[in-house]
Amino acid sequence: MWEAYYSVSTLSEALSLLNEYQDRARIVAGGTDLILELERGQRPTVSTIIDITRVKGLDQITLHGETIRLGALVTHNHVVSSDLILSRALPLAQASWEVGAPQIRNRATIAGNIITASPANDTITPLMALSAEVTLASVDGERTIALNDFYAGFRQTVMRPNEMLTAISFPAFAENERGVFMKLGLRRAQAISVVDVAIVVGMDANLTVTSARITMGSVAPTIIHAPVAENALIGRQLTSETISEVAHLASLTPSPIDDVRSTADYRTEMIKVLVARALRRLAQDKVETGIPVNPPMLWGDHKATVIDGLSEQIKHSAVTPIETTINGKAVSINSGHHKSLLHWLREDAKLLGTKEGCAEGECGACTIFLDGAAVMACMVHAPRAHHAEIMTVEGLKQDEMLHPIQNAFIEEAAVQCGYCTPGFLMSGAKLLEEIEHPNREQINYSISGNLCRCTGYYKIVKAFEEASKAKNKS
Repeated sequence: MWEAYYSVSTLSEALSLLNEYQDRARIVAGGTDLILELERGQRPTVSTIIDITRVKGLDQITLHGETIRLGALVTHNHVVSSDLILSRALPLAQASWEVGAPQIRNRATIAGNIITASPANDTITPLMALSAEVTLASVDGERTIALNDFYAGFRQTVMRPNEMLTAISFPAFAENERGVFMKLGLRRAQAISVVDVAIVVGMDANLTVTSARITMGSVAPTIIHAPVAENALIGRQLTSETISEVAHLASLTPSPIDDVRSTADYRTEMIKVLVARALRRLAQDKVETGIPVNPPMLWGDHKATVIDGLSEQIKHSAVTPIETTINGKAVSINSGHHKSLLHWLREDAKLLGTKEGCAEGECGACTIFLDGAAVMACMVHAPRAHHAEIMTVEGLKQDEMLHPIQNAFIEEAAVQCGYCTPGFLMSGAKLLEEIEHPNREQINYSISGNLCRCTGYYKIVKAFEEASKAKNKS
């Protein structure tokens, strides 16, 4: 799928390689979209991968004055867990929570979501409503562009071949501002938006709207504003009459398309519904987050942050071994550099417990722990295993003793065809490590990225509950 794969230790190394390879190179941060595009042959000109996932300092969320800044490696789970984002940029946290499942959110970055440039990408909509800017860096220097001006059309941006998106910045909510993100999908988890909406308003002491930004996703080639609806809010309170009028005006803004997820007419109607719901929520004294208390992250002690960066740049090729630690044992394998981590584990490391269900990050059968965080191995490039810590389902058994989640699956007959079982076991083991007494809601969210083809969820959830009891007794 690629000819050269570089793991860089600094930002300057990444920029230098981008400048050398230009259009032939792509940056990997989460890589959850890129690896699929490469496997499908959708990026035929890309021959070089530049992996920045172990550059220290790029995964920070910081406040500078009244401006929030996200680094290039900030993931969706980083955003969901950030008190700063929850209190002063809530729509972004709500959108991030809607993306994928825990395993995806541990890898997928906000920067990558922006660059992919799909109008259905959830986080772009709130960032547009938050008046975000992006910083683009190259060997020639930096430039900052408003997100409104970043997109040139459907899946097109103004980035130059040698540029990397290094930061996303936006004003934190002022005391008189509040906002909300709402999404309609075809299922409860891992759903692509049929329509999504973000609204940010400022209100005076009399609850009269003084400023308004309404953005909509999945209804046009790019994320768009609803300027007529925005202007209609100014100087008015959020009464039922105002909400109804503004929702109608917002629905007149785009001309949606018919596609596999929805008809244009349905999208138009759902814009009206979502805008009205969002405004009603903003009219309340306190906007509910919609994110559960202590949500399962499945990301380990390090919280999917870069603790030990690389000391130097590494160029991976067929003549250099992938040296890693799998299930506590040092491994060196001189093959498989061009594969996904899933196929490398199965075909080169000969660990068949990790299953391939979809190879597209949909089913969770290939869930493993990478440097302590649960990820889907099908969405990770094999060279990322170099100098990493990996655990597969084979590693759950310790000192000839089954893990409590394994025992519970046996005792509760939670195994049916068994194909999905390794992924459920890995998610369960990480959940029990993270939350001592998970409730039913937390269990359900922890397996939102795992699909049982036999639909045996009742037994699986019961096994999770029993494993929690057994673990706490031991």
